[in-house]
Amino acid sequence: MSSELLKAFNTLKEKQWVDLTHTFGANSPHFAAFKAAEIDTLFNHDDGFFAQSFQFAGQYGTHIDAPIHFVRDTRYLEELELKELVLPLVVIDQSKEAAEDNDFTLSVDDIFTFEKAHGKIEEGSFVALRTDWSKRWPDEKEFNNKDAAGNNHAPGWGLEALKFLFQERKIKAIGHETFDTDSSADYLKNGGLHGEYYVLEQDTYQIELLTNLDKLPATGAIIFNIVPKPEKASGFPVRSFAILP
Repeated sequence: MSSELLKAFNTLKEKQWVDLTHTFGANSPHFAAFKAAEIDTLFNHDDGFFAQSFQFAGQYGTHIDAPIHFVRDTRYLEELELKELVLPLVVIDQSKEAAEDNDFTLSVDDIFTFEKAHGKIEEGSFVALRTDWSKRWPDEKEFNNKDAAGNNHAPGWGLEALKFLFQERKIKAIGHETFDTDSSADYLKNGGLHGEYYVLEQDTYQIELLTNLDKLPATGAIIFNIVPKPEKASGFPVRSFAILP
């Protein structure tokens, strides 16, 4: 190992590392169309070793969505490059707004307000939307937040805000604390997850069900999204973490 690389490694080890990943199990909140995870013991220590079987949808727990998740003829998870999975991290804090309005939808004006306080969002960044929705984990009822008519109410990204970030700020990827990219209000109004389709149409990925964004600075951290490499996968549980400046 070169002295330059070893020095960089030692510098990173001295920093604070923050886990951005929920622990998930059979009773964890999950997208309503998916079955709950099934985790079975195949062998225990009386057999000589401990081994388990895991069955769950690829989009389960804190997870990564590859472009193919929504967009035909695009990249599978295995085709994402390693350097795409490690990016400068920007955290837009809208937790107060989401607490006051569970249907909060991020706008371009919200981005401008953020930039006035923290500077222009740099090209190639991973931008995370902090809403503190992750604090509802692992209560599935609280996470879904349904009204009397059975409609969910959860915050999310507005389509115009996403277009601005990718087209004008040229960011690389996004993440959020909820099941979906789009706010529940936008999903009902637009009849679908248009924001999520747009993001994945940019030939990039997103991370869903992030946690601990409240422990991160607005800028200056680095996010790592470490994930297995299943063949022809549209997504998979991920181990996301940040190194603070």
